[in-house]
Amino acid sequence: MRAVILQHEAHEDLGLFEPALAAEGFSFTRRFRGVEHHDLEAELVVSLGGSMSVSDTAAHPFLNEELAFFIERLALGRPCLGICLGAQVLAAAAGSEVTRGKNGFEVGVGPVRWTKQGLEDPVLAGLKPKSTVAHWHEDTFTPVEGATLLASTDRYTQQAFRLGDSFAFQFHLELSGDAFDGWLSEGRELLEAAGKDVAELKAQVGKLRAAEAENRAVIERLAHHFARVARR
Repeated sequence: MRAVILQHEAHEDLGLFEPALAAEGFSFTRRFRGVEHHDLEAELVVSLGGSMSVSDTAAHPFLNEELAFFIERLALGRPCLGICLGAQVLAAAAGSEVTRGKNGFEVGVGPVRWTKQGLEDPVLAGLKPKSTVAHWHEDTFTPVEGATLLASTDRYTQQAFRLGDSFAFQFHLELSGDAFDGWLSEGRELLEAAGKDVAELKAQVGKLRAAEAENRAVIERLAHHFARVARR
């Protein structure tokens, strides 16, 4: 089984999803800021995060190609996984409007609430009502037609959705505490320019480390779901 990974930044990778997908039998084909049309046939396509917005097509023309790719893949009913920017691309491909969030930059470690529908989802059923995850985004999207809203935060309602066999997460479920700590160090200048206290954000990393086992368990469920869909 082949998983195509669409990467938009050098430092943003599969994280905790990689060992979970590998354990289910997936091999990986990696694309950096580009897609190949024959990847439509892959058993899974994952679109990762990035610093750009879905609408930044003049500076990043590959976004037009990626959006068209996911419109076609969703129409074919083939499973996708979107994380942060990838979730926004999937939302846009499904007809949703992606915009700059009116409630500002959501960054740090904090809770996400699973919706009633999320807690009843066959893949996610049995989770605790809240999970502790890493957040780093400024954009959001309107409700995705035909999708199930899976999770929300106090700041932004649209945090995760399921559309058929595809899943999208605005937050960074894939990040370990160590990885997020590295992101905060690398992004210090950007964060400080946005008025964020990096020391305060780093003080939250311990909560993410404490939640890692639970987040791995969620990821393993998702990996098993994608493998099951590929094999049926």
